[in-house]
Amino acid sequence: MNESVLTPANVNTTTFGLLFSVPVDGQIYAQPLYVPGLNIGGTVHNTVFVATEHDSVYAFDADTPSPPLWQTSFMSPAAGITTVSSADVNCTVITPEIGITSTPVIDPNSGTLYVVAATKENGTFFHRVHALDVMTGTDKVPPVVIQGNVPGTGDGSANVSFVSLQHLQRAALLLSNGALYIAFASYCDLTPYHGWVFAYDAQTLAQVGIFNDTPNGQRGGIWQSGGGPAADANGNVYVMTGNGTFDGASPGGSNDFGDSFVKLAPRALTPSDFFTPFDQATLEANDGDLGSGSPLLLPDQGVGPPHLMVSAGKEGTIYLVDRDNMGKFNPNNNGQIVQSIPGAVSTLFSTPACFQNTVYFVGSNDALRAFSLSDGQLGTLPASTTTTSFGHPGPTPVISADGSNNGIVWVLQTNQAETNGPAVLHAFLAADVSTELYNSNQNPGRDNPGPAVKFTVPSVINGKVFVGTQTQLSVFGLLH
Repeated sequence: MNESVLTPANVNTTTFGLLFSVPVDGQIYAQPLYVPGLNIGGTVHNTVFVATEHDSVYAFDADTPSPPLWQTSFMSPAAGITTVSSADVNCTVITPEIGITSTPVIDPNSGTLYVVAATKENGTFFHRVHALDVMTGTDKVPPVVIQGNVPGTGDGSANVSFVSLQHLQRAALLLSNGALYIAFASYCDLTPYHGWVFAYDAQTLAQVGIFNDTPNGQRGGIWQSGGGPAADANGNVYVMTGNGTFDGASPGGSNDFGDSFVKLAPRALTPSDFFTPFDQATLEANDGDLGSGSPLLLPDQGVGPPHLMVSAGKEGTIYLVDRDNMGKFNPNNNGQIVQSIPGAVSTLFSTPACFQNTVYFVGSNDALRAFSLSDGQLGTLPASTTTTSFGHPGPTPVISADGSNNGIVWVLQTNQAETNGPAVLHAFLAADVSTELYNSNQNPGRDNPGPAVKFTVPSVINGKVFVGTQTQLSVFGLLH
């Protein structure tokens, strides 16, 4: 919340627009990342990092159109190392290739960018975690193949092993208290698969924890539509799971957590609490994944439980959960949690955002809705909504502000992704989202960012808005 350049007064089609674009070698599903003042090759650059499905990571100067400051590729076709094809996984949810799908994470203190790359190596499939030097793009420690197993009877096995080919690494990476967390789901719900979270020591990349959310069942993917696991001040990790086996109501159960909010202990990833909606069986039967949404941890509240978490899933019910007492499972209703608001939004494929006691949601084929947060409760009806509907899948809202002032809600409309149509960048007044400040279709000849990628999220910092597309990184800002 330290964006001092972009304000509601200057974000309009006259003074704000596309500054430049730089080409990349594959689709950008990952959110761009930014580090100011990096000394790369003897010159100081504000630097933006992007990762592509062609298994590349780029560092670009954030302020000037120029060749990459560096580019790292995890492929070596001459050695038989390529990206994974949609045909390999028998799923076209990401096509034509799968390389880096999730948003990496940067530790600015050590200058390390962590990224997970999927590769096909002479017919065998891998996910590897890399720790790259932000100034050079080289591995700081040897990359690690993600692997592991847990005891359980899931999928008819006495020991459930992670199989790279069956799992999509979609959720953004999380770095918390010296540990790196990596979550997995599946391609196109093709069984067998599970929801997995792996924990690695951030310095050594030694594996320190594994969690499987359906060890005695199946499915339960952790997609979160690209949103990452969340962590609180004590390092506890929170995820939302999709359709899968759930036994929280069974005697001696609580090992399988389909359609649940789950709280995991730091590093070890042992489950310590959970909340599962009372209609979990219906959600699973109707493909109503709770985990299509992603968890948002709210600022501490002065009234009621201080530590709250909020999100929604495909059903469109907003759940407000006490992180210190999540409520587990009540087969009759959701009365054990702080609040549930059925039908508050449409199907959610995104992460909500919070600013100045307001929580923002955008559902699929729905408007941006702003809900007031007062005395530890959400308003049951939105305080304001946009007149624009954003199509499918619906974007993740991003807030820029200068402290508590000049709040802007940015959303990237990506409903034309499947037809290679353009992404559309929108900006709305945070205090009343019915006021649209700007959208890139107001001057499409100048401001077209490029062909859309579903679930892609823009990054706003230091007077710039960075938008990833199928072919390029586009940089918006104040026109000169």
